[in-house]
Amino acid sequence: MSDINDDELTEGQLEEALTADEASVVTSVDVSAVSNQQPRLDLGDPGDVWEDVVGQKQAIGHLRAAVARGPVHAYLFVGPSGSTKLEAARAFAASILSGGETKNHRDARLIIAGEHPDVLEIQRVGASISAEQAKEVVRVSSLAPTEGARKVLILDEFHLLSPHGAALLLKTIEEPPESTTFVILADFVPNELITISSRCARVDFRAISPDVIAARLLTEGINPAGAMTASKAALGNLDRARVLATDPNLANRRKAFIETPEELDGTGAVAMRLAARLLALIDAAANPLAEQHAIEVEVLNARIKEHGERGSGKKLLEERHKRELRRHRTDELRSGLTTLASTYRDQAISAVTTGNTCVDAAGCAAAVEQIHTALKSFERNPNERLLLESLLWSLPPFQVRDE
Repeated sequence: MSDINDDELTEGQLEEALTADEASVVTSVDVSAVSNQQPRLDLGDPGDVWEDVVGQKQAIGHLRAAVARGPVHAYLFVGPSGSTKLEAARAFAASILSGGETKNHRDARLIIAGEHPDVLEIQRVGASISAEQAKEVVRVSSLAPTEGARKVLILDEFHLLSPHGAALLLKTIEEPPESTTFVILADFVPNELITISSRCARVDFRAISPDVIAARLLTEGINPAGAMTASKAALGNLDRARVLATDPNLANRRKAFIETPEELDGTGAVAMRLAARLLALIDAAANPLAEQHAIEVEVLNARIKEHGERGSGKKLLEERHKRELRRHRTDELRSGLTTLASTYRDQAISAVTTGNTCVDAAGCAAAVEQIHTALKSFERNPNERLLLESLLWSLPPFQVRDE
């Protein structure tokens, strides 16, 4: 597989690639490695504590160097969702506390599992990291480590920190106790949080390329065609790719978005009908994730039965599941609109290169811009149904209408 994305493929080329035989796909990744279910990704032989950090060779290099020098007070990991930032934070903490890069060490094993008493993972409870949570972070950071000489606080989704919470945390992150290291994770850094970010050593994470995602999925037992399809639809998000790889209806959803322009006629009734159909497909797409959540709940309930509910993290698990379902729905819509934009773009390019006057090339080009504008609006958390209905109502069909 070449390192390309849907923006560089026509639909015909993509379908041809997806139907390629298994041997050709495996060969492009490394035949001997895949046959053993252990293809080696080019991560620079990072050591097994880092093995779940995918496609981030440069970030791993920076973090290994930081461990060798001795960690500073705070680090900021910035990169898109699904770029394995949390896995990197755990690996970094494991390297700091265990002094090595092997999962066999007791501290490393507990940290990778998210269960070490001196590595605390703090996730938001509501829509943002509140002032109350920020106060708790300040309190916890001042406490001595439980077992060793150091502790690490991992703050997830820092980009959702409230302004009041940011004001409360600034001093603590800037000058934490000598035994405390902050590792802060953010999809991006909004303007109001630049001051805090300037107090941290920044490490950038990138969206994972489709080739690397597909290679990782192969190691996890996904068949080559499924791995390729999921990797391209995941938009650089490994977590999403794993869910999509077990979703038999991914191709049907993609096809529905591709065929949408053929049914548009400029009327609101058709736009609403198509929007309802696409959103129904997206809702159904959450089933694999819901099944995964059910397994996690079952495991937690078994633990609660044995050890009791206090300190079990049940509330945090419920909140995480809600966030993941919400994000999954948004990601599905983003992926579908990206496919829709690619469809219009391919039609415009084809019309220009072949001189086909039956296709409204200018209208298709304008449609791509409209879809990209709609994609940007997700930052404002819009009503998804109204957004999709309005967009589809405004988009032109492929064909030039007869006057």
